Amino acid sequence: MPAPVRAVSAAIFHEGRFLLVRRGRAPALGLYAFPGGRVEAGETLAEAVRREVIEETGALLSSVEHLVDLELVSEQEEGRVEFILSVHAACFAGGDIAAGDDAAAVAWLTLDEMARLPLAGSVLEIARRIAGEREAPCAGHDSPRQAGR
Repeated sequence: MPAPVRAVSAAIFHEGRFLLVRRGRAPALGLYAFPGGRVEAGETLAEAVRREVIEETGALLSSVEHLVDLELVSEQEEGRVEFILSVHAACFAGGDIAAGDDAAAVAWLTLDEMARLPLAGSVLEIARRIAGEREAPCAGHDSPRQAGR
């Protein structure tokens, strides 16, 4: 059995919304997910997060913080772990947002909007955790709640 592939994703929370992509390729084809992808040889996880987010969305990040590693089971081979996904919290620092690379669409979405969409596993749970934290990753400059508005 081949070893699991290392992959990353970024939960980017800005002004009360999360940046999500609709996946244009497997795995999770057609589902909404945090932007991300495979780690390339020689990259750190943080470097991979920044590269993948730019490629898929055009977003620039001001910070990247590891949250959790998830084992993703193969869509073709039941029981085989195909990916080890390192999910990160990240702060939006600008950029021209547009779907790119293997993202079919990109959007800033509230938790309520996300709950009505077909999501990749654990996306909503992680987003709720980040949005509900007393001191979210980009406190003071990313959401109205954190900015006291």
